[in-house]
Amino acid sequence: MATPSLTRHRLPGYLGDILVDVRTGDRVHPRPAVLVLHGFKGFKDWGMFPPLAERLARAGFTAVSFNLSGSGVDDAGDFSFPGHFARATFSGDLGDVGSVVAAVADGQLGVPPATSIGLVGHSRGGGLGVLAAGADPRIDALVTWAAISHVHRFPPEEVAAWRRRGRIDIHNARTGQVLPIHTDLLDDVELHGDTTLHIAKSASRRSAPWLIVHGDDDATVPVAEAHALHAASAPPAELLVLPGTGHTFDAVHPWQGPTPGFAAAADATVHWFGRHLT
Repeated sequence: MATPSLTRHRLPGYLGDILVDVRTGDRVHPRPAVLVLHGFKGFKDWGMFPPLAERLARAGFTAVSFNLSGSGVDDAGDFSFPGHFARATFSGDLGDVGSVVAAVADGQLGVPPATSIGLVGHSRGGGLGVLAAGADPRIDALVTWAAISHVHRFPPEEVAAWRRRGRIDIHNARTGQVLPIHTDLLDDVELHGDTTLHIAKSASRRSAPWLIVHGDDDATVPVAEAHALHAASAPPAELLVLPGTGHTFDAVHPWQGPTPGFAAAADATVHWFGRHLT
């Protein structure tokens, strides 16, 4: 099998450009494609996402990883657009996902139209993946890693303070930056959290085969949320709980290679898409 090559593309998003990486070993013949979707404060070049995309491409898929336009992150991995991050919403992100699905389906990213489309999302991106799969029949298979089960993530007292100030400040431990989030996100959740952004309802109506992967040592999104998603899901859906694995699946040690949590999640993901994408 040919060694995958990487090309970079831009698509219009709701807050700016969607930055897209396409890894594939064949840019002439149609292949199944897998979208790789980051979560809150994540981006396509962080942690697990490049090795996961490379693994998918080496397995014969076209791997399409991308920064949502509300991520605020550029191709170098820097938060160069904090204003975009401040105004990001679930509904806007979901629109960006739809734009990437359309580009993959229509052959707009330097490769032929995909023969089928899968999506793997992490954390908030996992929740978005469930919402997308519940609404878009072009998504043929779904895998979520540490997915959130609902969009109501903030306690009432924090929401009240957020409303009073008109913003909440998020500390980015990686860069040391303090990143504000305006009330656009709150407005979106209050308006749509029980309708178009209801993740459990989307889980119950999606038809794409779904693998739910979660670590039992996840301190950010408790494993109980994975069990809740599995309980709400329509078949076919399977739950894989990985022992001793945290929220980021421990990514990859540069000098040791894949960690057990990442390796198990990546193996299961590749196998799932191999079963369900043609």
